[in-house]
Amino acid sequence: MNTGESLLFKISTPEDLRKLDPSDLVRVSAELRQFIIDVVSTNPGHFGASLGVVELTVALHYVFNTPYDKIIWDVGHQAYGHKILTGRRENFHSNRKYKGLSGFPKMSESEYDAFGTGHSSTSISAALGMAVASNRKGEKRHVVAVIGDGAMTAGQAFEGLNNAGIAKSDILVILNDNKIAIDPNVGAIKEYLLDITTSRTYNRFKDKVWNMLGIFGRYGPKTRLLAAQIESGFKSTILDRSNLFEGMNFRYFGPIDGHDVLHLTRVLEDMKRIPGPKLLHCLTIKGKGFKQAEEDQTRFHAPGRFDKETGKIIDSSESSSPPAYQDVFGKTILELAEKNEKITGITPAMQTGCCLNMMMKEMPERTFDVGIAEQHAVTFAAGLATQGMIPYCNIYSSFIQRAYDQVIHDVALQNLHVVFCLDRAGLVGPDGATHHGFFDLAFMRTIPNMIVSAPMDAIELRNLMYTAQLEKIHSPFSIRYPRGCTHISDWKKPFSEIEIGKARLISEGDDIAVLSIGHPGNYVASAVKKFAQLSVSVAHWDMRFVAPLDKDALHSVFRKYSKIITVEDGILKGGFGSAVVEFMADNGYSAEIRRLGIPDYFVEQGTQEELIRECGFDQEGIEKAIREMAGTTVQWFNSSKIQRQNKPV
Repeated sequence: MNTGESLLFKISTPEDLRKLDPSDLVRVSAELRQFIIDVVSTNPGHFGASLGVVELTVALHYVFNTPYDKIIWDVGHQAYGHKILTGRRENFHSNRKYKGLSGFPKMSESEYDAFGTGHSSTSISAALGMAVASNRKGEKRHVVAVIGDGAMTAGQAFEGLNNAGIAKSDILVILNDNKIAIDPNVGAIKEYLLDITTSRTYNRFKDKVWNMLGIFGRYGPKTRLLAAQIESGFKSTILDRSNLFEGMNFRYFGPIDGHDVLHLTRVLEDMKRIPGPKLLHCLTIKGKGFKQAEEDQTRFHAPGRFDKETGKIIDSSESSSPPAYQDVFGKTILELAEKNEKITGITPAMQTGCCLNMMMKEMPERTFDVGIAEQHAVTFAAGLATQGMIPYCNIYSSFIQRAYDQVIHDVALQNLHVVFCLDRAGLVGPDGATHHGFFDLAFMRTIPNMIVSAPMDAIELRNLMYTAQLEKIHSPFSIRYPRGCTHISDWKKPFSEIEIGKARLISEGDDIAVLSIGHPGNYVASAVKKFAQLSVSVAHWDMRFVAPLDKDALHSVFRKYSKIITVEDGILKGGFGSAVVEFMADNGYSAEIRRLGIPDYFVEQGTQEELIRECGFDQEGIEKAIREMAGTTVQWFNSSKIQRQNKPV
């Protein structure tokens, strides 16, 4: 073996990996880890999770015959190593970039991506479906679900385990136990797994027996299987409680060191010979092999650009720039909670990302991280509301989809005062199609009793949050806002109540009316300013609410204007623009309406600016729509010549 030549760069597919000697796998793992560090330090992405499963990734592709055998990577940001080993190494620099690789497993991208996994806790259910189908077709196919990064706290994971336990299908669940999602794991499951992993008596005994049985040569695997069958009863005796997974008819093995690639390959080979549902518990360290990522696992979950030598994060933002909407939320809810003791904060494992950690630090007894469990978060909030509390349930827009039934059945149907703060609304950027939050306007506005709002700026977010907790509010209240910075630096103004369902006129005009909802109103305002000195006079309304709509404002608009443009960062089909068209039809008006927003397809990854431009509701897209709708010649201001000239629109 030539130690001076990279082994990783000889691997184009897992078939190449399987040609190596087992002793080479340690080196391959080291090279794979360094490759991830090299690329992600300059091309930001999810970092710590993929570093933590490097050895597991190598072992899985070495032992199993992928892509015939199926590996499903739950919480797909574990899968960078998987992508690199499965033919995408040379293109990995395009990861999460516009027209590049997706940051998550994607079936249309590679035959090795057995299932798309951008949201957590879906792997066991999908694996069971694949295993049942393979059995029906008479195939001898291994199916592996790798679940980790907090995903075992979600209800669907246990629904899958419950079903798989009685289906008796041949699936292997690997629990990647790193004790953290983005923030440290919470809840009884975390404590249960800690009990298992810290039982020194049990683990010392298990390791000794496992190693001893290995001396029997070719009979070793059979003797180990026999020992595994005896093991479950022994575990109950030592651990003082029955094993949860074995109680669901899974054969439980572990915990084992998830960073010992040679031991992992031997164990996985043994797992292949065991029929039925089984679970291998692997202990890993998130950020393994990069000191700063191990020490600050939350920050290095997705750190942005960083110096790969020092670990210093390269922050391109300036302290004087406007704050992110998330910071405005975090500081505002803390300020409101200090004045209103009924307010509580809830997040499903996103306390840092959504900035609820500010309130959690000051008021831990009134702030709840419920784990990756959106359905539970919503119904828990409903329970609090029945007792007079005012829960602010902060869930990313893409993840509230997972709790839609609870929003309808448990909150809206009972008309409970729950405030939904939907973070990351609209186009989120590099996380791509699995994480964009552009459906909530459409599905929230259809729910009776639901107040649906979107602030145009930081001050509006602050005032909507203030309004939502007033005594006069008795209904569920949704406030959605995007990822990233607002347009206002001086935002911390005295609170002001916003009248429910009341729009505001930003600028007056006579020829065309532009109606916007949420942050895209800033693009409209900039576009309209360029027409201020021209022959087209454009009015701009910030509608603020999709439900209830400001009917007085809309009556005024339709009576005056025959040309109307709507702008939103939500799906056009059924969204804000559709609501305006419905109003026009219901009230017998007739006007030419152009709707700008997100078209009827799943938008992929890229920067927010690139994706907004693609969808056509950036400032230039809005200007183009106004010019086309004007349909005549305007006095167009040519800044390069500092003069006016006639220019076709």
